[in-house]
Amino acid sequence: MDETASRSRRVPLRTAQIAEESGYSVQQVRDLERLGVIPPAARSSNGYRSYTSSHVHALRAYRGVAGAVGPATARQMLAELRTQTITEAASAINAVHVRLAREREEALRAQRALRAIQAEANTPDVEQESDAMTITELAKALDVRPSTLRYWEQEGLVAPDRVTSLRARRFDLPAIRAARIVAALRSAGYGIPAVRETMGSLRQFEGLGETRRILQQRLDQIAMRTVALLRAGADLAVVVTAAEEPMTTE
Repeated sequence: MDETASRSRRVPLRTAQIAEESGYSVQQVRDLERLGVIPPAARSSNGYRSYTSSHVHALRAYRGVAGAVGPATARQMLAELRTQTITEAASAINAVHVRLAREREEALRAQRALRAIQAEANTPDVEQESDAMTITELAKALDVRPSTLRYWEQEGLVAPDRVTSLRARRFDLPAIRAARIVAALRSAGYGIPAVRETMGSLRQFEGLGETRRILQQRLDQIAMRTVALLRAGADLAVVVTAAEEPMTTE
């Protein structure tokens, strides 16, 4: 960084100026300082806080990271970035990008599964006994554990038949489809209550449109979170390089 830019970082700024530059209120700036999101402000002899442009970059970076992974994770991340090496900080930021990419792939996989289910639903059923699956077979097909299917059954998300004197589970085509929809939603990050609500809206597969809408909404949210992180890129670069800059004497 050149000397002019370095000097600009050290120009003292008041709390109101920091608030205006960062888009936060004065109280929010103080709260975020207290939470460790930005470094402690210098104090003048009369007790006034004195900030620099580095604090503005840290606040803007926090806004983007919070939009990507949530305020709690962002607070921890910004506090840690100030004490990490550039290599460590870059790795932490890259991990957020990887996390968003993974969530997007999971949502896309769920979307593809739903399209396959829709195609099956539009095909007249002539169910054969061989179409049914045991819990072990279905668990393998969905890449989940049998205990997961039992849990979904317990939560009312799937309803297998009970056959034989041993009361073994038997999943017919409707139960298999229901399990696949549950698996699609769960892999997209939805909790059990949200999945239960969605499954309750499915009647004769007329509600698949709502499930598609939910998954598309998920993809849109991930895209917005990714954009928030990208916008924070330049400010994050300032945060992670600040600790590496040599101290100079005026």
